[in-house]
Amino acid sequence: MDYTDDQLERYSRHIILRDVGVEGQMKISKAKVLVIGAGGLGSPALLYLAAAGVGTIGIADGDVVDLSNLQRQVIHATQDINTPKIISAKRKINNLNLDVNVVTYEEMLNSQNITRIIEEYDFIIDGTDNFPAKFLVNDACIFSKKPFSHAGILQFFGQTITVVPGESTCYRCIFHKPPPLDVVPSCAQAGVIGVIAGVIGTLQANEAMKFILEKGNLITNRLLTFDALESKFRDLPIKKNPECPVCGEKPVITELMDYEQAACKIGTK
Repeated sequence: MDYTDDQLERYSRHIILRDVGVEGQMKISKAKVLVIGAGGLGSPALLYLAAAGVGTIGIADGDVVDLSNLQRQVIHATQDINTPKIISAKRKINNLNLDVNVVTYEEMLNSQNITRIIEEYDFIIDGTDNFPAKFLVNDACIFSKKPFSHAGILQFFGQTITVVPGESTCYRCIFHKPPPLDVVPSCAQAGVIGVIAGVIGTLQANEAMKFILEKGNLITNRLLTFDALESKFRDLPIKKNPECPVCGEKPVITELMDYEQAACKIGTK
């Protein structure tokens, strides 16, 4: 593709990078990234991917903007309250960069529709906020061989890991199944410092960019954690589990399933 003068100016700080250049920017322009959840994690990821000129960005979220979201879900504004998050997010992306094709999915993700939704994308960003959703995303991406970035935040802590199916540790290698209901509090119950969503969500966007450009080292086979109070990152090596129920040597999970909380819409941190 040929870039216009305006596009060359817009992406000039990418193009002058030795590891990006015009060829790398073309890769970005042709890439397709799905962000599941237009909330705290999805907001910075969406904004930075759009600013970078990712050609197609999918947004999956069945929720509407609530006043309590605005403390951390920076893609939304006061005037967006009660508006579907996919509409609010699409509007902001269009205002930021008209080069981006935004595809929206205003539906609750479940075992029946997630494969259809993720199949068109090169890389998936999981910005959901509950365990059933995270296990569903993991399993669907493993079965469909879609690389994805997992992340979670709570109070002053965040974590992220990238999964490349068939090559690296998956989410179930670390956590075999969701914890019992009500054992782990939600952000609504325990709180979350807003800026940590920006820190972790931006890392997720960076993983997508590295994957698209085929540069650098993805956060695979290691869990990267961040303590906002201490301003410290920790890198925890994680080995691929041969007994993993979904990606191990003898998988016992061979089809998608909906856990109990999945009857609720997939929320966003």
